[in-house]
Amino acid sequence: MAAFRRITLILLVSLTTAADETTFIVRLQHDAKPSVFPTHTHWYHSVSGSSRIIHTYHTVFHGFSAKLSATQASNLESAFGVLSVIPEQVRHLHTTRSPHFLGLKTSDSAGLLKESDFGSDLVIGVLDTGIWPERQSFNDRGLGPVPLKWKGTCVGFKCNRKLIGARYFSAGYEATNGPMNQTLEHRSPRDSDGHGTHTASIAAGRYVFPASTLGYARGVAAGMAPKARLAAYKVCWNAGCFDSDILAAFDSAVSDGVDVISLSVGGVVVPYYLDAIAIGAYGASDHGVFVSASAGNGGPGGLTVTNIAPWVTTVGAGAIDRDFPADVKLGNGKLIPGVSVYGGPALAHNRLYPLIYAGNEGGDGYSASLCLEGSLDPNSVKGKMVLCDRGINSRAAKGEVVKKAGGIGMILANGVFDGEGLVADCHVLPATSVGASSGDEIRRYITASKSLPKATIIFKGTRINVRPAPVVASFSARGPNPESPEILKPDLIAPGLNILAAWPDRVGPSGLASDNRKTEFNILSGTSMACPHVSGLAALLKAAHPEWSPAAIKSALITTAYTIDNRGETMTDESTGNSSTVMDFGAGHVHPQKAMDPGLVYDINSYDYVDFLCNSNYTTKNIQVITRKHSDCSSAKRRGGHSGNLNVPSMVAVFQQYGKQKMSRHLIRRVTNVGVGNSVYSVSIRAPRGVNVTVEPMKLVFRRVGQKLNFLVRIKVEALKRLSPGSSVTKSGSIEWSDGKHVVTSPVVVTMQQPL
Repeated sequence: MAAFRRITLILLVSLTTAADETTFIVRLQHDAKPSVFPTHTHWYHSVSGSSRIIHTYHTVFHGFSAKLSATQASNLESAFGVLSVIPEQVRHLHTTRSPHFLGLKTSDSAGLLKESDFGSDLVIGVLDTGIWPERQSFNDRGLGPVPLKWKGTCVGFKCNRKLIGARYFSAGYEATNGPMNQTLEHRSPRDSDGHGTHTASIAAGRYVFPASTLGYARGVAAGMAPKARLAAYKVCWNAGCFDSDILAAFDSAVSDGVDVISLSVGGVVVPYYLDAIAIGAYGASDHGVFVSASAGNGGPGGLTVTNIAPWVTTVGAGAIDRDFPADVKLGNGKLIPGVSVYGGPALAHNRLYPLIYAGNEGGDGYSASLCLEGSLDPNSVKGKMVLCDRGINSRAAKGEVVKKAGGIGMILANGVFDGEGLVADCHVLPATSVGASSGDEIRRYITASKSLPKATIIFKGTRINVRPAPVVASFSARGPNPESPEILKPDLIAPGLNILAAWPDRVGPSGLASDNRKTEFNILSGTSMACPHVSGLAALLKAAHPEWSPAAIKSALITTAYTIDNRGETMTDESTGNSSTVMDFGAGHVHPQKAMDPGLVYDINSYDYVDFLCNSNYTTKNIQVITRKHSDCSSAKRRGGHSGNLNVPSMVAVFQQYGKQKMSRHLIRRVTNVGVGNSVYSVSIRAPRGVNVTVEPMKLVFRRVGQKLNFLVRIKVEALKRLSPGSSVTKSGSIEWSDGKHVVTSPVVVTMQQPL
């Protein structure tokens, strides 16, 4: 009773107006509930001091979210049983041939699809914009009964044996934005955007033939795990994806019984104890659920990767061997390469149209150059081909602006930051995208032309067996990891450029409100598309190896990834055409067939992550906020010593130069034999240039499956003499363990930093 009185005294603060309140997520110590409260929910309502509770959480997280004033939030931080008061973030979406490109062939007598029975009875939870259930990708023909373990339900429409769960979470969104406009959004799990339908079918869509988008990419559409079950959790709305809703979806998905969670959503990087996605993902992993998340679309710049917690599999985007060429022909005869998915009326054959640069037209050159709404003068644009710059508004929206102004077509040029990476879009008028250097060339042609500059677009349809492939997509977010430099992120890349997948009926392929075209499939690009590829593959691996933990599945994907393209060379960076690096692709491009039989895995349990957080200098309270576990960090430091000793497959050493000539770091790793019983693995070292790497022992002798053995990696470097203050140099190599059948590869990354 004393505890109850104490809570009441602390929390009786004056209520403020709704305008002064924002959403906070409150983590409570689960075992601290005073006995006076019959349930945790009663306790949460008392602790909140307010009737404006949004969600209560009971599975991956213990606590609640609520609208609170700054005073209430401040008082809560010191209240009995309260571990943390976390400000809500608003997240945003990270916006066939890929199974064939990944080597998943139904004709194989053995392989990942057959060994896993195509993912049957595994459940993938997709946290996104919902789903459009009336799609052939989600039919349940030939599927068995819903798995007995499933505890979820369907809200808003009828599910089947394929789509077995559907819920929506809007309380956090509406707490900030007010009641939703139901003429624009479905207050149900039904998808009014398209993103969620697309990602869900990439992860687990059924085989559908014929499939195409506006005549492009004709063929068979299929997800990674065609027989896996789907559960849709709608957390994203017109105003974004709110942390309180995302955490509620994590809580529900794990309670419902999903095996994999796929999250193509991200935001700014914050410490893990302030990151609702990191906290929810840890809780899911602690319950044995694999979590994959998109790396973000902030590339090609460095330090742009998001969703970087080590218990999350962070997925960047690569290109497959298919594209949609749509070249620009200039009046001087020059052909400029471009890409497009335009399926409307064609331009006149062999006719060139007057060409203008939008930035040269109108009073506000900057707005006009970007083809923003209302920036173009119809008198200047009508009947012309218009060159627009990429940025601010969506690529398809620029085409709509040109079309409204009477333009005959659009050429969309990348900016310097975008580089040469090209994304094909379903434009509403004849249009194509070109790289930054091509945009400069077209502008120079317009300026220097002594006669009227002219151009047209030549649409070439679908091209396959493209070389090189894969390449790292220009937009794919890059490392290093801003929060934990010793943890390599992204973990790997998967197909994410120009991916065909299912699409809702009531959303045009361009995503524009004015686009009334209907298509059952659409082509989109983003790490959003790469993430569900890995989610589906994780379901296949879990089906083939039910005993594997989320960390073991992640390890299998990482140690079997590849870095060599279909020319036999290191994968290139689409933005520059140069060779890409570990900071671009992590361990490399996912290789599903090899991941089924990796030989060795680097396994991790929940308490290993606690040790990692201890060694990352997180406080005991902050660790409890993330993990719900009481930690003894003194013993963690005795066991591991530093955060680089988390048992992940990648090995990263970060050195701070303080005038020392020689520096060293040792990394301890533990591998589990999942191959054959009697096996001997020998190590091969490819050290980063100028770095000395040794491994002890050089051989690992296993007597049985499931046996675990440790090894030590020593990394020695000499200080770089010409490293300027505040700068850094990163070098990479690898170590490989092989028994003659399996090759288990780990990136070795060394970063030298010169402090300011």
